[in-house]
Amino acid sequence: MSRSIDYFFSIASPWTFIGHAPFLDVARRHGARVNFRPVFLGELFAETGGLPLARRHPARQRYRLVELKRWREARGIDFHVSPAHWPFDASHGDRLIIAAQIDGHDVAPLVTRLTSGVWQREENLADPAVLAAILAELGLPETLLEAAASDRAAIIYKANEADAVEADVFGAPAYVLDGEVFWGQDRIELIDRALASGRAPFTP
Repeated sequence: MSRSIDYFFSIASPWTFIGHAPFLDVARRHGARVNFRPVFLGELFAETGGLPLARRHPARQRYRLVELKRWREARGIDFHVSPAHWPFDASHGDRLIIAAQIDGHDVAPLVTRLTSGVWQREENLADPAVLAAILAELGLPETLLEAAASDRAAIIYKANEADAVEADVFGAPAYVLDGEVFWGQDRIELIDRALASGRAPFTP
């Protein structure tokens, strides 16, 4: 029977971008279903005791930049560690993914394109015109922009956050397999092993 993984993420997260393709590859190889769950990281951090980047100690901020460069090399992908239009309000893009889900689309390519837009192409994803152009590029209807601003998308976005907290998720990306949380793109290899072994989930 196919297993499922809840994938909590935001397009604002560089770690989501770095791990997105490797994670989807692992899920595909094991025939696991991925449940895409965009979350608003600012509120998730506030709820679980995390700090936004600007409020972290300078040593932590500097180390983050080093880690981004390390993983850029390790994963063999090119991207900007400090892109031109970041930080930004990612809720528009996150909710666009939800709108596409509601409309029945496979959102994996949209997540790929949006995260690339932030971290590789340095596009302003807070601009509706940029989002509209991305939809057109992917052959998705522009009406998704209006759907992303709907109450229904907002309710799902908030529910994703509540479900993340309930699942003990406190950052992005987080992958939840059978109730076991794997936090960070550097845990993808451990998800691979868990799926391959079929072991019972580890609990606190």
